[in-house]
Amino acid sequence: MAVRKIITYPAEILEVQCQPVTFFDKKLTKLLNDMYDTMLEFDGVGLAAPQIGLDKQIAIVDIDDENGTIELINPEILETKGEQLGPEGCLSFPGLYGEVIRPDYVKIKAQDRKGKYYTLEAEGFLARAILHEIDHLQGVLFTSKVTRYLDEEELEGLEVE
Repeated sequence: MAVRKIITYPAEILEVQCQPVTFFDKKLTKLLNDMYDTMLEFDGVGLAAPQIGLDKQIAIVDIDDENGTIELINPEILETKGEQLGPEGCLSFPGLYGEVIRPDYVKIKAQDRKGKYYTLEAEGFLARAILHEIDHLQGVLFTSKVTRYLDEEELEGLEVE
């Protein structure tokens, strides 16, 4: 396992539509393991491939709940419902936080590291984290959705994506 370098804005890779994954091999397994180590090292709850310089539809999310680490390969949003307003940050924008409106519920279809399809439903903070990472794979940055930027004092005690 290895910790990868986090790509920060304004790198072009952060704003490209990523390519689908077609090979499910040992390289992909190593990449997913590296992404997990990198996410932990930088204290994130999610990480997308473009954030480590790769143009691939791969993301991981782990909010320290019963779901464990969720691997999102070629994810597709099937359904969203409701609305939530909450704080978000991004490893590619160190020290920048803002309030973002997102759906409160999401249903997705994705593949795991072996290429097997699965569906997942999520609500609240997990839905926010998943949608944030899927945005990365489409070249959409959270800064384009911020309704208001937050300062450090406003973040005290809040769960931040």
